[in-house]
Amino acid sequence: MRSKEPGGGSDGAGLTDSEPHFEGERIAKVLARAGICSRRDAEKLIAEGRVAVDGRVLTSPAINVTDANVITVDGKPLGPREETRVWRYHKPPGTITAARDPRGRPTVFEQLPPGMPRVVSVGRLDYNTEGLLLLTNDGELARHLELPRNAWTRRYRVRVSGEVSKEKLDSVAGGVTIAGVRYGPVSIELEEDGGAGRWLSVTIREGKNREVRNIMAHLGLRVMRLVRVAYGPFELGDLPRGGVEEVPRSVLRRSMSRYFEEKGGEDVSTGCGRRTRPRGDAPPASRGHAGRP
Repeated sequence: MRSKEPGGGSDGAGLTDSEPHFEGERIAKVLARAGICSRRDAEKLIAEGRVAVDGRVLTSPAINVTDANVITVDGKPLGPREETRVWRYHKPPGTITAARDPRGRPTVFEQLPPGMPRVVSVGRLDYNTEGLLLLTNDGELARHLELPRNAWTRRYRVRVSGEVSKEKLDSVAGGVTIAGVRYGPVSIELEEDGGAGRWLSVTIREGKNREVRNIMAHLGLRVMRLVRVAYGPFELGDLPRGGVEEVPRSVLRRSMSRYFEEKGGEDVSTGCGRRTRPRGDAPPASRGHAGRP
């Protein structure tokens, strides 16, 4: 398909961004918005020599492209630009958020039902962490949701063992530095006594690697179960473990109005919110309204 291209040169291998006012968009951004992969992964594809523009293999992502150019990935033309779609997925524990795993562990993308289009995840969940994982065909939207500066909240329910006190939980409210890593403000509330453990509600805004687990360890608490129940305006709700449900068009537009305004009012999919229930459904791990902001 025809998509965006080098604002100037004709030799893909020699294209750079030395020109200050190229037309079009950066190639990595175009690949991300086409649902091929995230912008970061697009740069990796280019470095591996898998992306070509007008038949010339790229060696650098520092180019702009326009609709006049033909872009291919692994020899296949880029498809038409898709409308933005988002799915809520209830990630089960014991799966890795990656396309493939060298250790042979089951991956999130292997578990998705047949018929799902090419999607990327919004961030990651650890191997043993379960709950809400957002999937989208729009790599730019994924990037928008992931960037710390956009401050989308992530809310978790955490079952812990160990001594719990209000003073201890409040000690990280203003942020904390652990092993040289600075974590921003953390809101922790005690939910209920879970018998062998206590349930906590934890809200963060950065989503750094293993952030919740590291903070719990810092407080002297052992994590027995970790479930993400909300990401920004999207909630896990009653979605069963392993289930996938597309976010309805009206909800997506309302929830992400700023993002679509920045994209120039581009329309979104007419997704009707159809739910896919895989074999072996398990009870939901949280409470809330399915897909409602």
